[in-house]
Amino acid sequence: MSFRYQQLASELQQQIEQGQYACGERLPGVRELAKRRALSVSTVVAGYRQLEAEGYLQANSRSGYVVKARYQPPPLSSAPLQHAAAPSAVSSQHMALTLSKAAADPAYMRLGAAVPAAEYLPQHALQKALQQVIKAQPARLMCYEASRGATELRREIARRMALHGAVVSPQDVIITNGCQEALMLSLKAVTRPGDVVVIESPAFYGLLQALEAAGLKALALPTDAQNGIDPDALEQALTQWPVKACVLIANYSNPLGSLMPDQHKKRIAALLAEHGIALIEDDTYGDLGFNGQRPASCLALAPKQDIFYCSTFSKTLSPDLRLGWVIAPKHTAKLEYLKFISNISTAALPQLAVAKLLQSGRFERHLRQVRPLYQAAVQRISSSIGRLFPAGTRVSQPQGGFVLWVELPQGVDGYLLAQQALAEKISIAPGAIFSPTPLSGSARYSNFIRLNCAVAQDARLERALQTLAQLCLRQLTP
Repeated sequence: MSFRYQQLASELQQQIEQGQYACGERLPGVRELAKRRALSVSTVVAGYRQLEAEGYLQANSRSGYVVKARYQPPPLSSAPLQHAAAPSAVSSQHMALTLSKAAADPAYMRLGAAVPAAEYLPQHALQKALQQVIKAQPARLMCYEASRGATELRREIARRMALHGAVVSPQDVIITNGCQEALMLSLKAVTRPGDVVVIESPAFYGLLQALEAAGLKALALPTDAQNGIDPDALEQALTQWPVKACVLIANYSNPLGSLMPDQHKKRIAALLAEHGIALIEDDTYGDLGFNGQRPASCLALAPKQDIFYCSTFSKTLSPDLRLGWVIAPKHTAKLEYLKFISNISTAALPQLAVAKLLQSGRFERHLRQVRPLYQAAVQRISSSIGRLFPAGTRVSQPQGGFVLWVELPQGVDGYLLAQQALAEKISIAPGAIFSPTPLSGSARYSNFIRLNCAVAQDARLERALQTLAQLCLRQLTP
């Protein structure tokens, strides 16, 4: 005869194994479940503790008990990827256009572009803020905004950055059409066509597109899956090549999800300063760390160095707002001019609406709510990969953000897999496009893919992952 807590544990275990509770999902609170099942609190606690001991649950001080991953695939190697680094022209980034088209088509399971689904975004708060602006300041929306951006938003961004250790003046904040424009303006400010720019390897393909458009050469350096770019490799590269700029995603890089230690950030900033080279910091994912503590930016740790700080609200509020910003106190006037001749200014309506959200505190509340959702989504897809994909598959272990970098077994072509997946109405990002020369005979990351985890966690996702696993197995079958 079993005790009541054992019966409860057995029922919950069955529900977890049947998928009624997904990996990373929070179970009902102890008091809530006790009331629902007419059990004592101590009985529920005992049942949860049994499941925790058996590896089904994990106790979280803030979220109660959550379902634990039981099929975790092996992680990527922690050692930096070893390859000879030499500057190369960036080519064939038009491949990413297919991803963009699929990301906008609801008929596709959108695992390719790193675009969060609507349920991860503060839809109602944003809608209310937009309506308030339209009602309160209609005349403001009938003319061009200043090239630097709306004063209200620049002031709120500066205030928020100061809370995280980067003291900047609102006058130095330049509002852009997303982080992509912030990167483009920064590169134009310090480089000319043909110049060499240090980047991470693998590198975010949006950056590669910017380099290709500007006619710049990429020097891709080894990148550790946990700690980011290798400072020793950077030091060697600076003595070997005529580098003009360095672009890094130090906080939760895309696609690896790595978090660079503060001492590495300081050393890299110092190395670049010694050689008179600008650091362009992409901090798109800095607000989306899983442990709740926002990591310091390079700008905060080295405020006197020549740093262009770029970020965006695309991953936290809405991609369609097209709101980003760049801060580089030594280059403010030049950035403002480049922004002006590029597209005059960014639309006032989204700027004023986001300023309201920041001022009200709703943005911070949203971040507190969405971080565990992103973490749970990453854990669930990682667990599904471990359960479904062929032996030899390895995945990244991101510490923030919402993308997974997946290493498939040798013999699986990631680009071919992406083409086959499109035929099944599934969008994924092939690893090759995270390399400066994706179509070359020696293209790196040919057996890698990147997956966007910020999608609806439902049966459609499970079917898509099953299909991808089957397509991989088909490539491996003689």
